[in-house]
Amino acid sequence: MEGSLCHEFEADLTAAEVWEVYGSLLIGQLLPQLLPDLLSKVELVDGDGGVGTVLLLTFPPGTTGLESYKEKFVKVDNENYVKEAIAVEGGYLNYGFKKYLVRFEIIEKTDETSVIRSTIEYEVDEEHISNISFVSTSSLATIAEAITRHIKEQKSAEQAPKQTSDRQPE
Repeated sequence: MEGSLCHEFEADLTAAEVWEVYGSLLIGQLLPQLLPDLLSKVELVDGDGGVGTVLLLTFPPGTTGLESYKEKFVKVDNENYVKEAIAVEGGYLNYGFKKYLVRFEIIEKTDETSVIRSTIEYEVDEEHISNISFVSTSSLATIAEAITRHIKEQKSAEQAPKQTSDRQPE
């Protein structure tokens, strides 16, 4: 059986600003810092962030059913802001899934806003069909919120010194 789930999060950031994180390996560095209860470690196994890159994602102890899994980037489109990663070892594949793909699309909405569309596509064999209940976009929604918050905090920190240095001495 095949299926998909999708979540959209509207960010008050440009698509280019969001893609700087989602389109690079930076997202893997940030997630364990920003969301340690969701992801404890992301290790680069192979590659440079482009197609073919393999990451090992490790979940915190006590994460139901998942300890870790490897994913491989199968699409990184820097013009259209699309990244796809497919599970290649462990994780959902240990629960009868033949395919588990995560797609991030950063869609420009206006000059100053964008939508982070996170999609999971899966295929599971008939004898493990009950495991579809494991599939959820809630963690992807949490990631979108955390990354957006982080980018906004970074922008504020960069702008703060500029604002104070523009002031004239009294």
